[in-house]
Amino acid sequence: MVSTSRCRRVGVLGECDSCLDSDLRLSPLLVAGVGSDAQKEMARGGGRQDKLRWSKLYTFSCIRPQVLLDDEQSHSLQGPGYSRVVHCNQPKLHRKKPLRYPTNHISTTKYNIISFLPKAIFEQFRRVANLYFLLAAILSLTPVTPFSAVSMIAPLAFVVGLSMAKEALEDWRRFMQDVKINSRKVNIHRGEGHFGYRHWQKLCVGDIVKVEKDQFFPADLLLLSSSYEDGICYVETMNLDGETNLKVKRSLEATLPLDDDLVFKNFSAKIRCEDPNPNLYTFVGNFEYKQQVYALDPSQILLRDSKLRNTTYVYGVVIFTGHDSKVMQNATRSPSKRSKIEKKMDKIIYILFTFLLLISLFSSVGYAAKTKIGMPHWWYLQPNKTSYIYNASKPALSGFYHLVTALILYGYLIPISLYVSIEVVKVLQAKFINHDVHMCDEETGKPAQARTSNLNEELGQVDTILSDKTGTLTCNQMEFLKCSIAGVSYGVGSSEVEIAAAKHFASEASVTSEQHMNAQDFWEDTWGGFGSSEIELEDGRSCWVKKQRRPAIKGFSFEDDRLMHGNWVKEPNVSTVHIFFRILAICHTAIPESNEKTGGFTYEAESPDEAAFLVAAREFGLEFCKRTQSSVFVREKYSSFEDPIEREFKILNLMEFNSKRKRMSIIVRDETGQIILLCKGADSVILDRLSKNGRMFETDTIKHLNEYGEAGLRTLALAFRFLEESEYSAWNAEFLRAKTSMGNDREAELERVSDIIEQDLILVGATAVEDKLQKGVPQCIDKLAQAGLKIWVLTGDKMETAINIGFACSLLRQGMKQICLSLVSHGMPSRDSTITAQAAKDNILMQITDAAQLIELEKDPNAAFALIVDGKTLTYCLEDDLKNPFLSLAVDCASVICCRVSPKQKAMLTRLVKEGTRQTTLAIGDGANDVGMIQEADIGIGISGVEGMQAVMASDFSISQFRFLERLLVVHGHWCYKRIAQMFPALYQQGPRNLFFDWYRIFGWMGNGIYSSIIIYFLNIHIFYNQAFCSDGHTADMVAVGTAMFTCIIWAVNLQIALTMSHFTWIQHLFVWGSVATWYIFLVAYGMSSLHLISGNSYQILLEALGPAPMYWAATLLVTLACNIPYLAHISFQRALNPLDHHVIQEIKYYKKDVEDQHMWKRERSRARQKTKIGLTVRVDAKIRQLREKLQKKMPSLGNQTQS
Repeated sequence: MVSTSRCRRVGVLGECDSCLDSDLRLSPLLVAGVGSDAQKEMARGGGRQDKLRWSKLYTFSCIRPQVLLDDEQSHSLQGPGYSRVVHCNQPKLHRKKPLRYPTNHISTTKYNIISFLPKAIFEQFRRVANLYFLLAAILSLTPVTPFSAVSMIAPLAFVVGLSMAKEALEDWRRFMQDVKINSRKVNIHRGEGHFGYRHWQKLCVGDIVKVEKDQFFPADLLLLSSSYEDGICYVETMNLDGETNLKVKRSLEATLPLDDDLVFKNFSAKIRCEDPNPNLYTFVGNFEYKQQVYALDPSQILLRDSKLRNTTYVYGVVIFTGHDSKVMQNATRSPSKRSKIEKKMDKIIYILFTFLLLISLFSSVGYAAKTKIGMPHWWYLQPNKTSYIYNASKPALSGFYHLVTALILYGYLIPISLYVSIEVVKVLQAKFINHDVHMCDEETGKPAQARTSNLNEELGQVDTILSDKTGTLTCNQMEFLKCSIAGVSYGVGSSEVEIAAAKHFASEASVTSEQHMNAQDFWEDTWGGFGSSEIELEDGRSCWVKKQRRPAIKGFSFEDDRLMHGNWVKEPNVSTVHIFFRILAICHTAIPESNEKTGGFTYEAESPDEAAFLVAAREFGLEFCKRTQSSVFVREKYSSFEDPIEREFKILNLMEFNSKRKRMSIIVRDETGQIILLCKGADSVILDRLSKNGRMFETDTIKHLNEYGEAGLRTLALAFRFLEESEYSAWNAEFLRAKTSMGNDREAELERVSDIIEQDLILVGATAVEDKLQKGVPQCIDKLAQAGLKIWVLTGDKMETAINIGFACSLLRQGMKQICLSLVSHGMPSRDSTITAQAAKDNILMQITDAAQLIELEKDPNAAFALIVDGKTLTYCLEDDLKNPFLSLAVDCASVICCRVSPKQKAMLTRLVKEGTRQTTLAIGDGANDVGMIQEADIGIGISGVEGMQAVMASDFSISQFRFLERLLVVHGHWCYKRIAQMFPALYQQGPRNLFFDWYRIFGWMGNGIYSSIIIYFLNIHIFYNQAFCSDGHTADMVAVGTAMFTCIIWAVNLQIALTMSHFTWIQHLFVWGSVATWYIFLVAYGMSSLHLISGNSYQILLEALGPAPMYWAATLLVTLACNIPYLAHISFQRALNPLDHHVIQEIKYYKKDVEDQHMWKRERSRARQKTKIGLTVRVDAKIRQLREKLQKKMPSLGNQTQS
């Protein structure tokens, strides 16, 4: 290859064009992959085959030092935090101190064989209830216990054993997942230039590994070389940051010759770098090789759990292993979670135990006093025969023993049977979730799974949802839906927002049948749902476009015969349409791969947008078919009856997209020699760069862009300009100087020079693609928003992508005011070396303060604010001095979107929301990068999607689609918190507001219990005392009175349960009245026990003693009514004067008003919705207003009637 210093005919890529072409002629490459022979050669350790030099194409992503750094220019790695030393290809040096580092074995379990028993027991007895019951069980082993020890120990063993078994099962699943990962194999250098496979867990620091296409990286590696000549490789980091866009990595120039197995026979080098840390996007180190020192940065680092894509193989050296790797540094320990109700029950137990202790103390003091004063005079008790329980000479000791007896005897104030019942109920609730057919994915057959039953009721109290984006909300699939070319909008398909708006408006229209027919025709015509569509042309005329049914094409949902089947050549602005399609087919960095099944091409693109554009260009007749080092080839077909013509476009320069530029440009030379700049990017950026003569279609295009945005579509503007040879040559010389310059300002200089040429553009049009959300996502978010839940999106994607998703799923909408917290966007330098932490904090605090004032001064009650934060800014926002103002701002916003967030930041942000708001948080995700926030949240939901099972294994509940979250929370969550038959979103707020387990209700029920106890005791004593209760004149003994009291308890409790029930089925009747019947059956059976061995004084207690006595039945009726009349009065007053939401719904359903009075039913449904500023309903409402205006213009008479 001829270098720039030796060849005068330097091309714009920095190399002689003819030299590049000669190289390619010697080794032609269609980038579709290498042949089978080449693959066999590489499998044997053969040399590099892929000769595309991407570093010569990329402007910003592949900036590489062209000269060696001396010691002064290398990174200074002195002091703490930079002690790592790696001896490359010498792993044995790292098996002993001081260079011994952790192995590559990982473990995410909470326990091991030794620690399980002590740790699990400790976890169980952290619960106050279990601790209390343990104390009671220990006391039951003493001689003074009034009960058998088994009655106390058995229930405790059941509760604790069941919980420990669940913990063991969950940890076993984590262990098996670890075994699976540790047992993966990787090709490793064994010495003498020979490579062989070894388990990941056997990998050591310093090992040389060879990773092949579509394999995961086993540890954090330094990239040495790749199958491409210039050491470029593509990496998918979905498991790290959730992004599916491919990242470009590149090796050092010095290591490019390390492209074969045998060259590693004598290879050695040293790496000095930073210590292990969780920062995914930073790396500082030096590479010492052949007596030279090279600076390392993140573009040379391949992180564990990311995947090699579009590259046949790479060689790398291991830097960080196991728990030192960045992905494991971002991991968090598996926590032990407890629901808020369970935590509150601990406080209740403290209160009840205090009450129990006071009662027992009062009883024992009275007992001691009676023993000392009264017992010597009770001759019939033979006071001379004392024991440690009854000893008048030692009343204090007798009182103490009585205290122990009283604590056990009155211990049923805190009934362990209740906890046994709760555990059983929770397990049954989990079974309901697992077997709910409405939460089973039809395609995969995966059901919902409650991986723990401890948090069932917590599902009904969620306040904030923190969600991942890719794979959770989206399918990461773009569909080309509409476009605007030369001021004309094309595409008759409808987005989800448009379809929802049309359906909603049509359903609300109350018109006569004829008018309804006209309205229906209007909707069919406007939205294309039923066969044909009306298209309004630029001159005001209307034409009808017949929609043809065609097979579904992935990435292409466009429908409009004006552009399809070569009909675009008949359009008035055919030349503009042609250049529009060429921009789609040429302005990208994708690679075509031959598809043997279809005979066409599939495209490996850095982003799904690019892939959708290429598919669209192909369907319009311009198929991108080949890429070489210096050219792209497009087959242009102008008619379905003609053969395609292959055209070559020489690539002169490529200035790729990044979040700062918000645009991508490519400069090409066509077959006529004309130099053309093609550009696509955000409309705000492109429109500012138009020439005076390039704004012909600006007004119409802006109108279409707004319409597409309202429809929830992602838009890009497309433009171009022709370049004169002299203008281009002068610019290119300056561009090459900037590209080959040294120093920290190289990137800024490149941006400046690029900006010079990207001016005076001519607007062509705009694209509109639909980011395919997972099925039902907008509707689910809408329902959850109506239920009063707040929804945050945490994603590793760049800000523009996250914002587009926000619009797609209706977290953002047109007219919503966006607050963007970013250091770059507010004039702060982007390089860490030029900015102090304190200056960054001051800048962010100023942004937060200004935003908070903006919200506070907003007078429009319908105004909505969205907070958007990038990862670098979030790093400072999560620090102690900024986190509280940041959280206050975030809570005041309708939606929050955090971009470029690392896994650890996701977990830290989740913790901030959980601890700062003191509300229940739920985190949902589907990838390994979501594990931290899933574990940190009060409730973690894992989606069993395409990113593996790491999120599911770390979760508390798993579902297969995001849309099932609605049913999991609004139905099962609410049922687990309070059982109810009919559900409205508003009812869900009963959980987060804790209406049924607040202190008011807790103390109310306590008071109710005390009142019932007093009534049952004193009324029964008064009725049965000093009088005969049966015809033969017998008075009631303790057994008779006790049985009568317990009968009253059974009736009072079951009747009160019946009053609290929201509805009755045969199951409720069976358990309520069955419980009462069981009591009487028990009395009969117990009283019939022979020879008094079991029944004792209770022999025939019901049949012969209490049953024939009218007083017994009268007392039961009187006491039961007395216990329940106050509660009945309370609920009657509440339903009549202050009904809860579910009371209203019960009455509506009972009187069938939802069927008979639709107007009232719709009104109540509308009132039931929580007021929200996000969601599909809000966007649809805005769209409906637009549609009404359009409908009134087309049919004034119908519009007037609708308004009236």
